[in-house]
Amino acid sequence: MSQRKNSGAASAATRATRAVATGAGASDRRDHLVKLAAELFARKGFQATTVREIALEAGILSGSLYHHFDSKETIVDEVLRTFLDDVTARYRAALSGDGDPRSVLSEMVRVGFGSLDAHRAAITVMQNDWSYLRSLPDDRFGYLDRAEDEVERMWVEQIRRGQAVGQFRSDVDPKLTYRMIRDTVWVTARWFRPDGHLDTGALADHFVKVLFDGLASGDETGGSR
Repeated sequence: MSQRKNSGAASAATRATRAVATGAGASDRRDHLVKLAAELFARKGFQATTVREIALEAGILSGSLYHHFDSKETIVDEVLRTFLDDVTARYRAALSGDGDPRSVLSEMVRVGFGSLDAHRAAITVMQNDWSYLRSLPDDRFGYLDRAEDEVERMWVEQIRRGQAVGQFRSDVDPKLTYRMIRDTVWVTARWFRPDGHLDTGALADHFVKVLFDGLASGDETGGSR
């Protein structure tokens, strides 16, 4: 009797372990499919990429893809939400410290460039397909505007804070300044390669140097003669 009880308990434990492993495997498989799809969306565009192409890239049948996602829109939704959730959380963390405006803004620049490592494809998709996704019915991708508004507010408030304490020039428009910084980071996603000679940290350091110190050498008499 005791042996049967022990055997039953062991079998239950084995089934539970297998269930956990199966769940983990399915989650890993889903993440892998999302990454493959993101690269295709970035390379071909969301509208031009078909479910069949995603399945082919993954080495599975198109029908098998529907075991994980009910539509192509669900896949790109996960790509974009993962990126936006990550980058906004990092911006909030940068703002939560007690650093001066220049230090905080420098960290925000590093967050922006740092997102290229994990989210280069998502950033490219946002650039290429933003207008189309926002035009889809039922406001499915309305969160793109809401996320952009939140991020813009964080940047603009920090720039204004720097102006108020005299760290930043008062004759520049905070919103325009933010958009120029944002577009610089976004365009970098088009040519940045993780295996290139510069990593995202070096890119950020270079940008911070140009942002705060400019290109001028400080010699007002320099230039053509």
